[in-house]
Amino acid sequence: MYGSRTLAQIDADLQEMATNAGYGLKSFQSNHEGALIERIHAAREQQVDAIIINPAAYTHTSVALLDAVKGTGVPLVELHISNVHARESFRHHSYLSATARAVMCGFG
Repeated sequence: MYGSRTLAQIDADLQEMATNAGYGLKSFQSNHEGALIERIHAAREQQVDAIIINPAAYTHTSVALLDAVKGTGVPLVELHISNVHARESFRHHSYLSATARAVMCGFG
């Protein structure tokens, strides 16, 4: 469902694409909701231009992530490797989608 590439491989490809397009990219991964919220808050302080996030299961459960995003005012793109709409019905709702500039899912 999620492919065979490691997070390090995905990050390396994204870094290369960003550099080739003239952008900087910082990657961050955590399984801890609080760490994600702190990183989102830091984005405003660091004058980050945009956040691309795969919130995984927090997509469907975390009002705290939603509030953090709303509080920063930093544009957000929500990204999912799998097609969440082709999965269990509880995955069809996202707290973050309402604040996202774009939502992408299912491209692997």
